Amino acid sequence: MYNRNMNMSFSLPVSILKEGSRYVAYTPALDLSTSGNDESQVKIRFGEAIQLFFEELIKEGTLEEVLLELGWQRVDEEWKPPEVISQESEMVAISVNS
Repeated sequence: MYNRNMNMSFSLPVSILKEGSRYVAYTPALDLSTSGNDESQVKIRFGEAIQLFFEELIKEGTLEEVLLELGWQRVDEEWKPPEVISQESEMVAISVNS
């Protein structure tokens, strides 16, 4: 069981995308996203979403289970998110026969 007053610190990969008039922040390390009206707002909301995400995991007692499912590793007393090796745009061509 985790202490509700614990402190965690780690670096997360975050992509910020523009979808129409909205901005979306997404991290594959938590499979978590949120949106906002502009880049500043989405960054604030993203921080709030991460805070709530971890608070709920700790409250429910599922922190270790969920982080392991997401590919995190426990190193000594710290959690390490999976490392993003590459993020690129790839041209993809598909052919659909119906």
